[in-house]
Amino acid sequence: MGLVDNVKDAAEATGDKIKREAGEVKDRFDDKQDERKAEAEVNKAEAERDATKTKNEYKEALRD
Repeated sequence: MGLVDNVKDAAEATGDKIKREAGEVKDRFDDKQDERKAEAEVNKAEAERDATKTKNEYKEALRD
């Protein structure tokens, strides 16, 4: 029975390691997804700022 117990323990340890790794992969994926969302929001804000600046420069040029 010792061999069967050793195999069972090894299988459980392997399963636990796979479970931990899967959780870590999911966490890294979620982190990357959050990072990309933040970058998209920054890019959108910069585009809006640039558009507003261009619009204001155009209006200023019309006043001259």
